[in-house]
Amino acid sequence: MELKILEETKTKLIFELKGETHTFCNALKEELLQIKGITLATYRVNHPLIGIPEFHIETKGIEPRKAVKEALANLKKKVKEFQKEVASL
Repeated sequence: MELKILEETKTKLIFELKGETHTFCNALKEELLQIKGITLATYRVNHPLIGIPEFHIETKGIEPRKAVKEALANLKKKVKEFQKEVASL
């Protein structure tokens, strides 16, 4: 995964996630939407075969980078819980 920041302000962050698909992007988007202070979290892929996902995040009362870090930490925690459940089968 390669993250490239395209635009950043105190309340807005636009970045590309090269090497990722809808699977990870949807999970990240849903986690971002659960964080208090996120007013917009979405992404788009300009071309279905060769496009790079581009995230758009807008916040109120939280720094966008902090929100992304929090969302990634939450995803990591959920993945570990899932792995634990699968291992117990």
